[in-house]
Amino acid sequence: MNEKTKNVSPLIRTDLAYDDYEFYQNQGISDFENSKYQVFDIPIFKSIVGKKASETIGKKEGTYYTVDLTELNIHDSKTIENVEKALASVLKDCLEENKLLGKKAFVVGLGNENVTPDAIGPYVIDNTIVTRHLAINNTLSEGFSNVSAMSPGVMGTTGIETYDVISTMSDKIGADFVIIVDALATNSIKRINKTIQITDTGIKPGSGVGNKRKEISYDTINKPVIAIGIPTVVDATTITVDTIQMVLKYLNLAMNNGTSKANNITMEPVKEDLTNSHPSNDTNVAFFGNFGNLSETEQRTLVEEVLTPQGYNLMVTPKEIDMEVEDLSKIIANSLNIALHPGLFNGYTS
Repeated sequence: MNEKTKNVSPLIRTDLAYDDYEFYQNQGISDFENSKYQVFDIPIFKSIVGKKASETIGKKEGTYYTVDLTELNIHDSKTIENVEKALASVLKDCLEENKLLGKKAFVVGLGNENVTPDAIGPYVIDNTIVTRHLAINNTLSEGFSNVSAMSPGVMGTTGIETYDVISTMSDKIGADFVIIVDALATNSIKRINKTIQITDTGIKPGSGVGNKRKEISYDTINKPVIAIGIPTVVDATTITVDTIQMVLKYLNLAMNNGTSKANNITMEPVKEDLTNSHPSNDTNVAFFGNFGNLSETEQRTLVEEVLTPQGYNLMVTPKEIDMEVEDLSKIIANSLNIALHPGLFNGYTS
């Protein structure tokens, strides 16, 4: 590790405000308000980022909601129903806070439908109920909003900047606000396909994977932009350091808990509760030498410093991505339909 490494903050490769909260929570950042509550037994984390916090964490000022699915089975029908209702409730709150309920919505699904981890947006559009054509003909029923939707593809296949498509189309169709759905990146392996973020700050497509496109927000298109996203990829640095941290906690159990399954290292999968395992610095050094003496932040910086120049800081997605993207996109689409068309489900979220 070179001399500069210890003084350089690691690249926090994430689109999630909750990742930033976990990283900075002990650093006393002002005007970064965070609260946790539950809706239909689904954990919701609300973050309000002020000006000073925005400068520190690199996120726009505004409100971020995190729907936490880390402990849930998103393939269980009852759980899916609760997640849909909870997400719809959060969406309604976000729309109400921005005075957008009942106004003309333009839903845009970003991403490449031919690349599964990036296909969340287009898949959501396939299941979104559109009604603008009915509103134009004055046949829109009570309880339904004026909703239009599209998936503009990606610049690599269209040659057109996503921002240009959205700004032009939203003006052309007279939309009052835009809802953008996109795949995100995270710096925590536990959040892959297990977190849904909703924010009123808009989005910078591709920022989490270092492929920045022009920002789409009120500041750039002069319309409110609600962004919904799910992290589907994580980089090799995160996988490496998270794994090392878990191994240290696991070995710490073996040293301090005689009944721990970690005492019998076998080829059989064993799941231990590592939440309350806090290895000391001496333990870290005993197992990993000088590397163990580094803080987690310094470990991330060092691993990235090694992997990136070699071209090995790859973006990785789970092998179950096909099924999970399909299920999660339906959850988001159904939640959007509930939030935008209250007459469709007659108080489904109440």
